[in-house]
Amino acid sequence: MQTTISTEITEGAKCCVCGNTNPSEFKIKFKRENFDVLECTKCSFNFIPPFYRNQIKYHQYKNSDVTQAVRSGNNWVKIQRHKLRFKLIQKYVKSGSVFDLGAGWGHFMLAGKELGYDVYGIEISEQPYLYCKNDLQLPVDHIDFFEMSNDRKFDVITMWDVLEHIDKADTFINKCAQVNKPGGYLVLQVPQIDSYFAKKHKEKWKMMGLDHVNYFSKKTITQLLSNYGYEVQTIKSSFELKLFIMYTILPFIKRLKAKKKVSQMEANYQIGQAERQNYFNKFTARPIWQLKLFVFFHNIIYNLLSFLNIGEEMIVVAKKVK
Repeated sequence: MQTTISTEITEGAKCCVCGNTNPSEFKIKFKRENFDVLECTKCSFNFIPPFYRNQIKYHQYKNSDVTQAVRSGNNWVKIQRHKLRFKLIQKYVKSGSVFDLGAGWGHFMLAGKELGYDVYGIEISEQPYLYCKNDLQLPVDHIDFFEMSNDRKFDVITMWDVLEHIDKADTFINKCAQVNKPGGYLVLQVPQIDSYFAKKHKEKWKMMGLDHVNYFSKKTITQLLSNYGYEVQTIKSSFELKLFIMYTILPFIKRLKAKKKVSQMEANYQIGQAERQNYFNKFTARPIWQLKLFVFFHNIIYNLLSFLNIGEEMIVVAKKVK
């Protein structure tokens, strides 16, 4: 898509992958109702410029209703999901310190603790932080990553669906490199702009929204990490069945039940985080034998889809070599 860009939209725009700031070297790749996605013509990185991003804040986007919904859920199922992620990490680091950057509700850290890792995390959103600290008794701090001391070093740094939200992703990765031990690993998951689903749906892709500033491809995430001393070890496709239930099945059902016709996208925007969590809870409020069967087949499906490179996100494992 080629569209003339106003100087207002490109003001302050910078490509975090190649550092390009030349307005003439950006083009509009996708147009949405309330924002545009730019593409850097030098390196092909896609992002939302500051002109639109200034409209949104994140710190308290999850309220106490969402916390109560999470608290009512089945932690065993959530831990099993994250143990699947640790199976990948264990191929590179079998034990040691794990720093979960953007700990969310803490279930990844809880899984790591059960597996014997020395876990630590930070979470900037208040409700998830309080849940991690008070409910799960995890070593989590409520601080901004950029304010965190560089003194402590970690064998593994993890970021699950975090980097797409960060306006200065280059500065962010540079900070990661400073707290990662030499020879340590950075493991992250982000939406993949060159995935099958992204290419099929284009500007209607459900992963595309004002809260996601960065849209990485395999090429651009590899280049960004390389800029700060990381060498990508593997990139694998990730299809999150939990997110599929919460962000695809639920909106579809809501759409069917609606008296007036609404699009899948409109139905999705009408659903709050607490409702999504409660809907997922219904799937996990079953006898343990059924849940074990569910986890067994979930893992088979997840690994098969990953092997077939079918997914909307990618998991990247990178080693600090410089």
